[in-house]
Order: sequence, then C-alpha cells, then structure tokens
Amino acid sequence: MSASPPILYVDDIHLTHGVTPLLDGASLSVGRDDRICLVGRNGSGKSTLLKIIAGLVEADSGERFVQPGIAVEYLAQDPDFSGFEKAEDFILQGLMDNEDRQRAFQLMADLHIDKDGEIEPMSGGERRRVALAKAMAGQPEILLLDEPTNHLDLPAIEWLEGALRQINSALILVSHDRRFLTNMASHTVWLDRGQTKLMRKNFSHFEDWRDGELEREAEMQHKLDRKIAREEDWLRYGVTARRKRNVRRLGDLQSLRQKRRDYRGPQGDMEAVLQAGDRSGKLVVKADKINKAYGEKLLVTNFSTQIKRGSRIGLIGPNGAGKTTLLNILLGALAPDSGNVRLGKNLTPLILDQQRKGIKKDWHVKDALTDGAGDLVSIGEETMHVIGYMKNFLFHPSQMRTPVSVLSGGEQARLFLARGLRQPSNLLVMDEPTNDLDLETLDLLQEMIAAYEGTVILVSHDRDFLDRTVTAVFNAEEAGRWIEYAGGYSDMKAQQKMAVRDAEQGAPQKPSEQKTPKQNSGDGSGVKSASAARKLSYKHGFRLQKLPQEMAALEKQIGAAEAVLADSGLFTSDPQKFEASAAQLEAAKTQLAAAEEEWLALEMLREEIES
Repeated sequence: MSASPPILYVDDIHLTHGVTPLLDGASLSVGRDDRICLVGRNGSGKSTLLKIIAGLVEADSGERFVQPGIAVEYLAQDPDFSGFEKAEDFILQGLMDNEDRQRAFQLMADLHIDKDGEIEPMSGGERRRVALAKAMAGQPEILLLDEPTNHLDLPAIEWLEGALRQINSALILVSHDRRFLTNMASHTVWLDRGQTKLMRKNFSHFEDWRDGELEREAEMQHKLDRKIAREEDWLRYGVTARRKRNVRRLGDLQSLRQKRRDYRGPQGDMEAVLQAGDRSGKLVVKADKINKAYGEKLLVTNFSTQIKRGSRIGLIGPNGAGKTTLLNILLGALAPDSGNVRLGKNLTPLILDQQRKGIKKDWHVKDALTDGAGDLVSIGEETMHVIGYMKNFLFHPSQMRTPVSVLSGGEQARLFLARGLRQPSNLLVMDEPTNDLDLETLDLLQEMIAAYEGTVILVSHDRDFLDRTVTAVFNAEEAGRWIEYAGGYSDMKAQQKMAVRDAEQGAPQKPSEQKTPKQNSGDGSGVKSASAARKLSYKHGFRLQKLPQEMAALEKQIGAAEAVLADSGLFTSDPQKFEASAAQLEAAKTQLAAAEEEWLALEMLREEIES
C-alpha cells in the first residue's frame, strides 16, 4: 500500500468452511499510513479475514506477520460485552496509560456515553458507541473496524469520520456505507471468491474497476473454452504425430479441463421485484398540525405534510429524535397527542422494520419463507418451490434447513427482504433497510425502489442510499420540529448551508423561500400573511364538502362493476352486458381520478389560506 515496509501482512491465507473454500490464497499488507477498505459480497469472508488479521482466528494455512510492538485493535460487527456491566468498565479495560484513560473519557463525552450506564438494556446504537470508544481509546497502530456505522445515526457517523481522520492509526474498514468508504479510504481491497485484489484508488472508483475486472475474466474464460475446443478437435482428428508429443499434449488438455472445472464464477445478483398491488388514491397521507410528546420530551411539534402517490420520503435525524414515532403516526399505528392524520384510500402497506419481526428464533430458512407450512412459497397469487425462491435471493439449496440464528447479518437481511417481497403492496415502509446488505444487493434494492409504482417512506442513516432513492426528506431538528426538504441528503445539506449563508449576510428571503407551515413553530405568534386574510369561496367550500361523497359513490360503482366482470362466463353468455359494465368501470375510474385531483387541489388551497 504505502512506500514504507508493512507493519502487518497476511499472505496466501486459506480457510475452508464445510466443502467450499472461504479464503483461497487471500493476501493483504498494511503500512503505517494506510487507509484500506475491504469490500466483497455477503458471505465472502470479510469478517473472517479481519479476525485472522487481528489474530483471533487461525487459518488452515498461510502466513501472518506483525512487527514487534505493533498494537492491533479490532471492532467486531457484533461485539462481546460479556463480563462487563457498565460502559466505563468495558471501555477502560486494559488501559494502564493515563493519557489513554483521559482519551477514553473524552471519547465517552464526544459519543454521549453514560459511563455509569448498564450495557444490557442499551440499544444497538448505544452499544456501537461503547465499542467504538473502546477500540479508539488506546490509539493502536492498526485499527480494524467491521461495519462501524451500523446502528449509528448521521451525527455520530459524521463525528466518526472526523475522529478517524485525526488519529494516527492505520485503518482497515469493512462497511456497506458507500459515502463512509469514499470519505475514509485511499485504497480498496476486493475479496472475491476467496482471493484478494488490490485497487490503489479511492473507493469511488471501485465499481467501474470491478466491472472491468469481471469483463477481463469473462474474456479469459472464453479464450480458455476456445483453446479446449481446439485441443479436443485435435484429439479426435489429428493424433498422427509422434507418440511422446501426443502424450504431453493430451496431458496439457487434461490440465486445461481441470482448470475449467475448478473455476468459480462470480456470484450472481438477486432476482427479485417489488410486487405491485392495486393503485392507491392520489393522496396517501395527510397530517395536519400533529404533536407528540413523551413526558417532557417533544418528538413532533406542529407538523403538517401531504404525501402523494409515488412520493419517495426519507426520515432522518439523530437516534431518539422520534423517527419511528413520526413514522407510526403517519401510518396510523400511533395516535398524535393533537392534530389530525388522514390515510388515503386503498392502501396496501408493506412494512420492513429494523427488528425484522415475524421470524421465529427456532425457524430454519425454509420455515421463514413458507411461514413453517410445506415447501411452497406464495408470491402474490402464484406459488413457487422454496428452493427456487431461495436461489433468487442467493441462498444455496443446502441452506434450506440452516437455522436462521446462525446466518450472517447480511444473509438475515436478505432473508427478511425475501419474506417481505412475497406480498403485493402500494406503500413500502422501510426502517434502516441498508444494515448488513452488500453493495450489489443495495444496488438491486435501489433499482427496485426506482421501478416501484407505489409510495415509499424509509428511515435511513445511509447518506448515499438516501441520495439515490428519495425525492424529499423530513429532518428532525430541535424541540420536535420536523422540516421538509426537497431532494436527498446532499440536497438538504446544501439548502441548510444556503440558509445559514443568507442569514449571516442578512439577505431577505424570496417569497418562494419563506418558511411554510411545516417549518413554523406553531405558536400563533407573528404577523399573518396577506393570504390568511382571504376566505375560501362559497363555491370552493361547497365542492370541498361534496367531493368526498362523490368519491365514495364512485368507489361503490367501481366495486359493483368489478363484481359483475368477475364472472368469467359473462363475456360468452351476455357480451352486451360485459361491454356495458367494462365501459361503466372505465368511466367511473376516470371520474374518480378527476375528483381526487380536484379535492387535493382544493385541500391545498384551503390549507394555504388557513395558514
């Protein structure tokens, strides 16, 4: 990596789990100033290689060298806190130097860790902070971090990036967070099919480089196949020369055949789509001046919004800011203390939560996909054998009876995704969907969301994922205020910087930039706008009252026409009735769409005037 001699290296590492080699000649060296990201598919052996580098796992064969006096600290993906009750005890273990102990207490303050807090009841994010403080306190020469951003909120991730830039440790990072890897690593090591390949560039170049490597590999395999075909043709028709040369050439052909048999192709991509349900109404959620508090803590203050069909909304903010609370209020699962929430018509939600509920601890992979009943998976109105469905999500048939509890974090994430995608929906709700997924699966998930015809609401701390998937973000600010920004995470940061700059320069806001009711404190203070003096006209008010009744009547007409058309023999027995019912259904749907559009426009006008 660097020009200086390595302070640690592993070379030609082999390790086999079962019958398939997990590591098959992997090598990696670390210099004093190196910042390396280790990337690869779920199950490729990244965590195992980190443990071998840390000296926690012994390889079947290969060499590991560490320069004398070099300290190596390892942050596990799932740290072991056994034997420690309080955060302070865990963080200070093994720290004898007074400077290290002072640094540990400073890290506890920076990471908002209660040093006397008990570890057992802590959340995933709190435990991750404790483990990070422990890993960083001693300032080791080499720091190995396995998924360090998992469960961290955005402020903590950005703090971690700043802290890692300042320490003198060499870094090896394993992470699914593209933005984190791009910001932190100068070299990229790709672990693929048990072997490592080095790219001496920042991670931002990785995907183009990887695709180029796979293309070259495919070309080499094509050349090998052509060479084998030529030699086999010689074997059939051209064995006429000297015997010794023929024996040698036949041996070479056998070697070529063995090389092709031993070839392990790249792992394929998941084959999955989001099952689209019936279209929802144009308005999915309308929240009007909602408030929610727990004790003295304000989580939502005077928040109003309208989420329309096809919207992509991201909820972001620090842990404990109320993201899940706001999400549950918007879904109608939790009542606000005050204000109103109206859900749209014909909603079929699919909710993928962070806790991955619904999977029993004693289930095998097959049970999780079939709900413990038989060997068939129900996908919408169709069925598929469980092994075929497993292959779509990159599970090997031999894993059918593997207990869910022994799967890796990435495999559990894929399994939970496979369960959710069985059912059609028109409202997709995802809470931290990126945790433990590899980059290729994240790419597929982003493509699925882009192609999804329904509405998406997601909670995420992954900045790159937000930029690639959402069209608006709701950001948690102080005292329960939620501000809506157009675009993704980067767009929000740009708008915030622009607002700060304008405030410092004293620039007056343009009318289009003035705060909306979503951004106001809701205390009723201040001068009312000129539009507030207006009133909704009698004609508009009358239509606003009548439209819900008209929409309900049209929905009944649609239901009645669909019931008539459900008769499979109607077209043959009474074609005129079939055509009349089909025309009535189409007309009612058109009228309903127009009525929804009119109602939505009038509602927005009413809200603007009342604000």
